[in-house]
Amino acid sequence: MKQTKTWKQWTVLAVAMMMVFTLAACGSKKEETNNGTTNEGTTAEEVTLKVGATPVPHAEILKEIQPLLKEQGVNLEIVEFNDYVQPNVQVYEKQLDANFFQHTPYLEQFNKDKGYDLVTVTGVHLEPLGAYSKKITKVDELKDGAKVAIPNDATNGGRALSLLESNGLLKLKEGVGVNATVNDIIDNPKKLEIKELEAATLPRVLDEVDMAIINTNYALEADLVPTKDALFLESKDSPYVNILVARPDNKDSEAMQKLAKALNSDTVKKFIEEKYNGAVVAAF
Repeated sequence: MKQTKTWKQWTVLAVAMMMVFTLAACGSKKEETNNGTTNEGTTAEEVTLKVGATPVPHAEILKEIQPLLKEQGVNLEIVEFNDYVQPNVQVYEKQLDANFFQHTPYLEQFNKDKGYDLVTVTGVHLEPLGAYSKKITKVDELKDGAKVAIPNDATNGGRALSLLESNGLLKLKEGVGVNATVNDIIDNPKKLEIKELEAATLPRVLDEVDMAIINTNYALEADLVPTKDALFLESKDSPYVNILVARPDNKDSEAMQKLAKALNSDTVKKFIEEKYNGAVVAAF
């Protein structure tokens, strides 16, 4: 009878010890979870977003929010481009997660031409298109037969022609607006010679032409101050908001939404106002 009681005591003790070890293990696992591990016990890692951008002002704006995103667990990797083609191609091919360099009309035309389905995540800022020259100081000095360079891509080319029209230098077919091409010019009183060139090269040809219509980002890269150096600029109610672009499969990801929120923050608005003195305008 005594031996049976001793066996029972050892059994109860063993069960109690097992319960203690189990509870300790659970407490340890809970403590690990509170210290940054997932429920599966794996450590949560920082998410990297690889974003393509033209250097000015897009990459500069992105650099301004890198520390803010770092605090939120997003490592923002910025890849700079000097053209308007590869940033979209590389997002579509998943070499980049997103890009920041273009406006909606350009994206829509690019998607149509390439059969892509890239999408807008958020709008950020406006960059008024402007007319620049090293040969004249006001538009009235533009001579007959003057050479005027404009961007050769469909949307910015039409936008440039529309800007020339709004400043009385030519007349376009009714209703073509920013979709205009040189073939839509119906009146050219000064017989301007319109030269269509790649947008990025326009600041470099100012010595060779009488006037060039240049995107603000390329003007800034060339140390031109739009509000000071431009003969005339697009009005601030221009519809060409520069946008953050991604793919349908990642546009709603947590990291992408953190990036979008940061781009629409007071930090970015203040940076734009202080850095660009009206040459770039926040659109939010």
